[in-house]
Amino acid sequence: MIEGRRNWKEKLQNATDVNSTYVWFHCSSLGEFEQGRPLLEAYKAKNPGHKIVLTFFSPSGYEIRKNYSGADIILYLPFDTKNNVRFFLDIINPEKAFFVKYDFWFRFLSGLQQRNIPVYLVSAIFRENQLFFKWYGGWYRKLLKLFTMLFVQTDESVERLARIGIHNAIKAGDTRFDRVTSLPSSEFNDPALDAFAKDSKVIVCGSTWPPDEELISRYLREEAVNHSVKFIIAPHEIHDKHVQQIINGLGDNRFCRYTSTGKDEAATARILIIDTIGKLSFVYRYGFLSYIGGGFGVGIHNTLEAAVYNLPVIFGPNFEKFNEARDLISENAAFTIMDYTDLKRILNELINDPEKTTRAGKAAGEYVRQHAGATETILSHI
Repeated sequence: MIEGRRNWKEKLQNATDVNSTYVWFHCSSLGEFEQGRPLLEAYKAKNPGHKIVLTFFSPSGYEIRKNYSGADIILYLPFDTKNNVRFFLDIINPEKAFFVKYDFWFRFLSGLQQRNIPVYLVSAIFRENQLFFKWYGGWYRKLLKLFTMLFVQTDESVERLARIGIHNAIKAGDTRFDRVTSLPSSEFNDPALDAFAKDSKVIVCGSTWPPDEELISRYLREEAVNHSVKFIIAPHEIHDKHVQQIINGLGDNRFCRYTSTGKDEAATARILIIDTIGKLSFVYRYGFLSYIGGGFGVGIHNTLEAAVYNLPVIFGPNFEKFNEARDLISENAAFTIMDYTDLKRILNELINDPEKTTRAGKAAGEYVRQHAGATETILSHI
């Protein structure tokens, strides 16, 4: 984070064309980038004469997307100091600015307002337990008033903001739906994955953490030998030590690692470990069922990337703050588990009842498609 910001002023000056019009998109990390990407690309398509400046706060966003072709300048967000803000805005002088979901930087927002540059918050969601709604949250409420408009995901967010005097909020929905709806039609060819999944039922376990992997590994050791199913495990952390921990829990099951396998080895393996970043959203197309990690920790990861492929979704108990997870459960498209007993029961039910699995998968895909459209709503307003 520190090293990536060295000499940022020089880098920005060298990359900027003084005769160009810039629009600024800021994303805290990779998840926010994927959420804002449909809007960024749609804006660029409608305004081809504008150049895009894309900033990230964290390395997990910048390092993975620093070569993204949809932006003209990509860099870390400079730290939020008066001098940095002044220099940054003097150089790019953006016509508009978009902040995706979170990341509220007071001096940047104040600087944009002082220069009468419109700044929009995109795909935000507001909950009662956030600081904005506390009796001591006055300073945080000031941050929200610095936005020209807030495009939020839910009617509840609009109502909560109105109660604290923020009336420039519009329900637009979640741009993540627009992002994932393009995935099934995206071209993706992978010989190893094709060979692994050929003529097999595959369960894709995405963004897993150790508590998820313990349950999945136990199932593989105790149950999966009785089923003609294969598993793809895509852990959230892909460093060698963690991958080796997963391997150690697999027992006698034949496995392979994506980065070091070929077609022949993959074809004979029961488990494929995705030990690289950037593949998961395409890997779901090989599945008939999905498990999304994080539900035994801070919260589940992206369920929509799996649901758009008409896959039923399974996840742990920490899902309440994710509207789409609650909605998918209500649509009988998702299933939550509390422990290994739940996982075993639900997996066996869905493996042995293809009709139930198909119904749940269709409901998942339909839910995603019905909620697309936030990008066009936002563009129409700005």
